[in-house]
Amino acid sequence: MNSLSEIEDYLTYLAAQRRASVHTLTNYRRDLSRLQAFATTRALTALNAHDIRRFVAKLHAGGLQARSIARTLSAWRGLYRWLVRHGRAESNPALTVRPPRAPKTLPKVLSPDQAATLLNAAPEDPLELRDHAMFELFYSSGLRIAELAGLNMTGDFSVADGEVTVFGKRAKTRRVPVGGKALAALAAWLPMRAQLAVVDEQALFVSQRGTRLSMGMIRKRLERWAQLQGMPVHVYPHMLRHSFASHVLQSSGDLRAVQELLGHASISTTQIYTHLDFQHLAKVYDTAHPRAKKS
Repeated sequence: MNSLSEIEDYLTYLAAQRRASVHTLTNYRRDLSRLQAFATTRALTALNAHDIRRFVAKLHAGGLQARSIARTLSAWRGLYRWLVRHGRAESNPALTVRPPRAPKTLPKVLSPDQAATLLNAAPEDPLELRDHAMFELFYSSGLRIAELAGLNMTGDFSVADGEVTVFGKRAKTRRVPVGGKALAALAAWLPMRAQLAVVDEQALFVSQRGTRLSMGMIRKRLERWAQLQGMPVHVYPHMLRHSFASHVLQSSGDLRAVQELLGHASISTTQIYTHLDFQHLAKVYDTAHPRAKKS
C-alpha cells in the first residue's frame, strides 16, 4: 500500500472513530502532506528517526515556528502509532524526536475596558446583529472558534436555558453559562437569522447566503468589527477566549472553575492565566504603591 493511501486511511479513521473536526482534519492533512513531501519517493514505513530529525530541521530552517513544528511532529507520531497498531509499520520513527523548544509567551488578552469598547458598539445592519451576537458569545462563554461555528439552533450543540453546549477537543462536550448581554444579543439576531437561513439549515450563525458561517469568515468579521471600533490591537477569536479566562480568574481566583469552563484536560494548561493575573496585579502595584515608582 502506498503512503498516500496510508495517510487517507488514517484521516478516515480520525474522522470516523475519533470524531475529529473538519478544522482538525485540515491541519492533519497539511502536516502529513509535509511528511509525504519530505519523503519524496520513499515509503513512509521505510523512514527512521534520523530522517524525521532531518525533516524537523528543515521545517525549522524554513522559518516554521516551534509550536507549529511541535503540532506537525505530533501529527506524524499519531500516524505512525496508528500504522504500528494495524501492523502496517514495525516502529514509530517519530516517537523519540523532539521539536525545538518554543519561547514561553503569554496569551494576548483585552483589558476589561477594551472588551467593553469592542462589545458595546451598536449593530447597524442584520449581519452586524449576527456579528455582535457571535462576539458576545465568544467572550461570555470562552468558546473556541470551531465550537462557535459548530453551534446549531437546537439539539446537542446549541444554546438553551441560559447555557451553551459545545463539541470541544478530543470529542468532549461541555456546558458553559451564557451571560445576559450575550443572550440579549442572540435574541436580537434570531429574527434576522430566520429571514436569512436556507430551508433545513441548522446552524445558529449563517452567512448572507443562508448557510453555516465558516471559521474563516468569522475571523474576518471580527477583524472588521474591531477596526470599526478603533481597537488599538489586532483582535482575533482566541483572544476573546483568553480574555474570558483571564477576567474570570481575576474576579474569582478559582483556577479549577476556569479549567472546567474552558474545557482544558489538564490544570497545567489553565495555569498560564495565573501569570496574566500576576501581571495585572504587578501593574496595579507599580501604579499605586508610593515606593514602587523609580525615581
